[in-house]
Amino acid sequence: AGWVDEVIAKDEEWRNEQKKLDNLRKDVNKLQKEVIAPKKKAKEPCEEEVRQMKDMQKDIKALQATLPDIEAERDALLNRIGNIVDSEVPISHDEDQDNLVVGIYPEPLEAENAGEKPLLPCPLGTLSYTLPETKPLTHDDLLWRVDGYEPIRGQNVAGHRAYFLKNAGVLLNQALINYGIAFLRKKEYNVLQPPYMMNKDVMSTLAQLDDFDEQLYKVSGKTDDPNGSTEKYLIATSEQPICAYHKGDWVNETTLPIRYAGISTCFRKEAGSSGKDIRGIFRVHQFEKIEQFCLTVDDLEESEKEQKRMLAAAEEFYQSLGFPYRVVCLVSGELNDAAVKKYDLEAWFPGQQAYRELVSCSNCTDYQARGVGTRCGVKKSNKDGDAMKERASYCHFLNSTLCATGRGICCLLENYQTEDGVRVPEVLQPYMAGIDFLPFTRGPLETTKGEKKSKKGKGGGKK
Repeated sequence: AGWVDEVIAKDEEWRNEQKKLDNLRKDVNKLQKEVIAPKKKAKEPCEEEVRQMKDMQKDIKALQATLPDIEAERDALLNRIGNIVDSEVPISHDEDQDNLVVGIYPEPLEAENAGEKPLLPCPLGTLSYTLPETKPLTHDDLLWRVDGYEPIRGQNVAGHRAYFLKNAGVLLNQALINYGIAFLRKKEYNVLQPPYMMNKDVMSTLAQLDDFDEQLYKVSGKTDDPNGSTEKYLIATSEQPICAYHKGDWVNETTLPIRYAGISTCFRKEAGSSGKDIRGIFRVHQFEKIEQFCLTVDDLEESEKEQKRMLAAAEEFYQSLGFPYRVVCLVSGELNDAAVKKYDLEAWFPGQQAYRELVSCSNCTDYQARGVGTRCGVKKSNKDGDAMKERASYCHFLNSTLCATGRGICCLLENYQTEDGVRVPEVLQPYMAGIDFLPFTRGPLETTKGEKKSKKGKGGGKK
C-alpha cells in the first residue's frame, strides 16, 4: 500500500506540473494571437507584452526540463508494483495444494467419479494418484547408460552442474531443437536467434531486481565500450532479448499478432536451488530452449486468446512426443511481477513418480511493453493540447516455453525406457538420422564421494 501511495503522490506531482505547462502554452498562444500580433499589425507598441511572453517561454523551458525527471521517478516507483492478477488465478502461496489443475493428458478415468472424467478444473491438492509399486530408472542414470553425457568431466572443467553432452545426448538435443523449429515454422512463427548478452540498462527494464543476483550471470572484462561503462548480463531466456526486439517501436495494429520462435542457449545461476536435482541435466546452468514469444493489440480479451493458443501449441508438441502431462494455473504467490496469469505444463516422470515442469506460459499484458516502450495503434490527435488526455496504447507481450531441451531429454528417457535401452519417439526419428533406438552401452553411474557423504549425513533415509 505504501508503494501505491508513493506512485499516486508522484503522479499527482507530474500531473500538476504538466497542467502548468499546458496552461502556459495556451497563454503564450493567446497572448501572441490576440494581443501581440494585432498590436504589431496596427504598429502599436507591445514591448511589455513581448516581455511577458518571453518570461512565460522561459517558464515553459524550465518545466520541459524537469517534467521528464518527475515522470522517470514516477515510472521507477511504478515498476516496483506487480501486474494485476487475473480472476482465474487462485489467491494463495501454497502451490502444492492450490494450483488449479485445468487439464490432464491422457485424460484418466476416476473410480470415485463413476468412471467419468475428472472434475476439472480443481485444486491440485484434491487429486490423488495410484503409483506403481516399483520405480523405473531415472533420467540421469538413463542418459549415462546410453552414453549421452559426462557429468564428472564437465564438473572438472566448469564446476557444479556442468556437463558434456555426448553422442546420444547431442543427437537428442539437436533433434528437439530442429523439431521445435520445424513445429513452430509450420504455425508461421518468425524464427529468431538473439544475442546471448544484454546491456544492463535494457535488462533492467525487463528482469526483476532480485533476478540479477539470483539468476543472471554478469559478463566481466573489456568490452567494445571505450569507457567501460556498459555492464552486460548473459540471458536466462530468449524472452528477455526478444522483449527488447521492438524497443521504442510503434507497431502498426494491422501487423498484430506477431509471433516469434526464439532459439537460444540460456544461462542461469540457479542460486536458490541448492541441493535440488543435482544429478542429470534437469536443472543446470546452461541449456538450450525454444521459446514462443507473441505480441498482440492492447486488448485483454485478445491476449487471453493468444495465451490459450500458445498453451495449445505446447500441448500439441508434447502430445506428438507422447509425454503424459497435466496443465495447472499457478497460484498468485508464484507469479512474477509481470504476469497476470501463468499456466505450467508439467510432464509425468515415471522414474521420479512425479510431475515436473516443462512449460511456463505467461500473459504479461502491457507490463513489459511499457518498460521497453513498445506501442501499437494510431496516436489520436489532441486538439486542445492537453497531454494528460492522451492515452498511449502499448502492445501485450506473452511468452511460453515450447521446449527446454535438457528437461525434454530427461522426460523422454524416463517415458521411453526399456530393459535394454531407450526408444526414440517417431516424430524425432527424422531429426536423428533415422535412429529409432538408443541401446545401453554401459552400466549405472557410480555414486560420487560427495553424494555418499550427503547420504551418510542424512542417515541414508528418504526425504
